[in-house]
Amino acid sequence: MSIKLDHHHRITAQKLFSHPLNHNIQWHDVCSLLARFGEVHETHRGNWAVTMEGETVSFGSTRTRDLTEDQVIKVRKFLCSLGISKDQVRAA
Repeated sequence: MSIKLDHHHRITAQKLFSHPLNHNIQWHDVCSLLARFGEVHETHRGNWAVTMEGETVSFGSTRTRDLTEDQVIKVRKFLCSLGISKDQVRAA
């Protein structure tokens, strides 16, 4: 699957895949990126989730403005499952 990201989404993806782990990634940027792949919504428990092709993936609480380390890793894994890799984001 070939996925084109605009400039804003590419910067967010680069932050998500950066090493060492970036601690300055905001939820609204990640939700905007994830909306390219499915329906982003907030659950009744205050978690952000993406529904894509009938499956829902939850990324945890959004009580803070920035993602936690665990949330960054979970979003990374989700993006990898879609075929988006660190090398793709860097080369774009």
